[in-house]
Amino acid sequence: MGFNCGIVGLPNVGKSTLFNALTATAAAQAANYPFCTIEPNVGRVAVPDARLARLAAIGKSAKIVPTSLEFVDIAGLVRGASKGEGLGNQFLANIREVDAIIHVLRCFEDGDITHVEGNIDPVRDAEVVETELMLADLDSLEKRLIATQKKARGGDKESQGAAALMEKLVAALQEGRPARTAVAPGEEETARRLQLMTTKPVLYVCNVEEASAATGNAHSARVLERAKAEGARAVIVSAAIEAEVSQLPEADRAEFLEGLGLADSGLDRVIRAGYDLLGLITYFTVGPKEARAWTIVRGTRAPQAAAVIHNDFERGFIACETIAYDDYAALNGEAGAREAGKLRIEGKEYVVKDGDVLLFRFNV
Repeated sequence: MGFNCGIVGLPNVGKSTLFNALTATAAAQAANYPFCTIEPNVGRVAVPDARLARLAAIGKSAKIVPTSLEFVDIAGLVRGASKGEGLGNQFLANIREVDAIIHVLRCFEDGDITHVEGNIDPVRDAEVVETELMLADLDSLEKRLIATQKKARGGDKESQGAAALMEKLVAALQEGRPARTAVAPGEEETARRLQLMTTKPVLYVCNVEEASAATGNAHSARVLERAKAEGARAVIVSAAIEAEVSQLPEADRAEFLEGLGLADSGLDRVIRAGYDLLGLITYFTVGPKEARAWTIVRGTRAPQAAAVIHNDFERGFIACETIAYDDYAALNGEAGAREAGKLRIEGKEYVVKDGDVLLFRFNV
């Protein structure tokens, strides 16, 4: 089961620096000119979760296996991308393939690093990117709507539902609103199949200078205000600091961050926010060989959660032994939870909760 977040933004805002730090590699060339990232770079990163180490200690597990999230570094966008300007067509094709958008905004002043718009204004930059995505979505939808309406008039029930939704989305885009604002509860899956960029969830990453990494600055404050108005999320990071931290030995990172007044890594916040943005949760399996985290979508039932491990687990699902993480940790493992009556046997209708420690019973 793969989930990914596309890192987007104007050229020279720190996208590739952030990506390099996320993946702790120099796979994406960070340079002071537009379009230095031409092919999308892809990296998988572990999702930080302190619960996993605690579970491994209790279960005396020989190995810890965290869950992961994929990040895609996509070429910088400029005005006119929806009409093919810059690397617009390639940018748009790449972003259609991701599940969520990490929108990096430049919130730092630096005369040595050029800005394609001439000055620093992250809210304007956000609007430039969103406008190009909306224009591309509108062009795509208007072309498809005619054919869908024709099928709908012919009595095709699926096309009738799709046409009604597409008409709503076109109206929203024509009004200058992203398509996600017109998707009603229950329409999410139909909207997802349309592969529109402005239906994807968005996380704003405010890239600030080192001195503002802990508190943000006036530029990032404007982005946070915009995010709040949209019901979106925003994270403040200093990509330059994160690039330094990613090169340090694990044992030295906490001390380095503490010296800068940071409780945790900005990258960890980005990863966790990306995970949450996609509506993902984690369940665990614990044994002497390994303590392992598994990713599922919030609302997944037990048999489908079991399929993440192996399809046979779903096919032959009987039940699952379930212990909440807090109970497992407080009662020192399975035996203590069982004695305290905190181990439950759940069936096919059980909706797995974040932090559940599961043991699946199956027969094939």
